[in-house]
Formats: sequence, structure tokens, C-alpha cells
Amino acid sequence: MKKVISAFTVMATCMFTSQVMAQDELPAPAPKEQKPYRAAVGIRLSSSPAVVNNSISFRYFFKENQAIEALVSLGDPIAFGALYQIHTPLAVEGLNWFYGGGAYLGFEKYYHTTKNKDVTEPNVGAQGVVGLDYKFTGIPLNISLDWKPELNLVREVFFEPAAIGVSARFTF
Repeated sequence: MKKVISAFTVMATCMFTSQVMAQDELPAPAPKEQKPYRAAVGIRLSSSPAVVNNSISFRYFFKENQAIEALVSLGDPIAFGALYQIHTPLAVEGLNWFYGGGAYLGFEKYYHTTKNKDVTEPNVGAQGVVGLDYKFTGIPLNISLDWKPELNLVREVFFEPAAIGVSARFTF
């Protein structure tokens, strides 16, 4: 019986030692990946008199790297814009660059000299966008810096190249 207990003790010790050594040889766990946000809502402040300038911004990712951004400007002019965007990650965690394009519809008020009164007319046009987008780790905040030139096509053809904007959004 002593031999059986001694053999069992030696085998248990060898198994325990091999388990401990095997655990030491395991690779270190991979760092936690940042979970991308699915949607975000916030504000976009613009530096120029573009049709879609200071606005409320809503961005929704329908694929991992593709999003739709809706912009609503409530000043003068009142305008609605939509942008299709493609996002590509950069070396810094949470930082992406993006590009895309879309269209807008604005309603601009101006003084009509022959009618001697204020009138509101629609503006329709195309817009492009390129920028940087950063999602903070640990808090539901996203910021972005973008260039969004516009080409007005209705009422008068006009190109606005200087539309730089900064956005801050709550992510969920």
C-alpha cells in the first residue's frame, strides 16, 4: 500500500508541475479591442457660410467601416444633408480617417428686389467630405475634424471650398 501511495504522490506532483510550467508558457492575453460605436449624435460647428453649416449631426454605421451621416442646420438657411462615408483605421487606437459624399437640400431666405419682399427658395447641391474621427476609450464621446466642400446646383451654381468643421458626438 505504501508503494501505491508513493507512486500516486509522485505522479500527482509531476502532473501539477507540468501544469504550472505549461501555464507559464502560454502567450500573454491580447489587449482589449476597442468596441466601435454603432451610432452617434451631436453637433457640428463649421467655419464657413456653407449651406449645411452649424448643424445637428447623426451618424449611423450600417457596416463596420461604412456610415451614413445626417446633418440638420436650423439657422439661415435651414438645410438637410446626408453623407455616405467610408472609415479606415489609423495606427492610433480609436482614430480613423474617412471620406465620402452626398447631397443636401436647403431653404434660403433672401430679399427679392422685384417683389420687394423676403422670399425663401430651395438650394440643392452635392457635398463631399474627408476628415479624421476619434472615439475616446472608456467614455461615450467621439470628435471629428473634417473638410466638407459644397457645390450648389439649383438657384445658382456656386462652389464653397472652405467648409471646415469640428464635431462632438455622444456615442451609443
